Amino acid sequence: MNVDGSILAHPSTFIDGFRYNVRVAIKELPMIRERGACCELPKVKESWANQTSELMKALADPTRLTIVASLWKADAPICICDFTAGLELTQPTISHHMAKLKEAGLVESEKRGIWVYYRLRDRLPPSTRQLLGQLIG
Repeated sequence: MNVDGSILAHPSTFIDGFRYNVRVAIKELPMIRERGACCELPKVKESWANQTSELMKALADPTRLTIVASLWKADAPICICDFTAGLELTQPTISHHMAKLKEAGLVESEKRGIWVYYRLRDRLPPSTRQLLGQLIG
């Protein structure tokens, strides 16, 4: 119901079985801003977001972060046997974590006899190297 430019909400209401005539005036306000249409977000490259999120996912696991920190601080490649002993995890578990780190482009491996040795990738992107330096350094 429209009265003097205002809309009356619920002109009659039932409360506890009794009917009351309620006249509440609600004034319609002009729309100043529509949700999601205020301003544009700054441009962010989708490829950067995807690559960075994959890197962050790889580092989000405590075991993988420990492995990367060990490799960062090591003077030479580290044998998988040292990771299994040092982290008290099985070889398949360490291999799983190493596969995730390889997939993220963080580590490289080299087979020497029956053992596999790991090191950080030689050509890490500068942004990745900077991030690791801040996290670990």
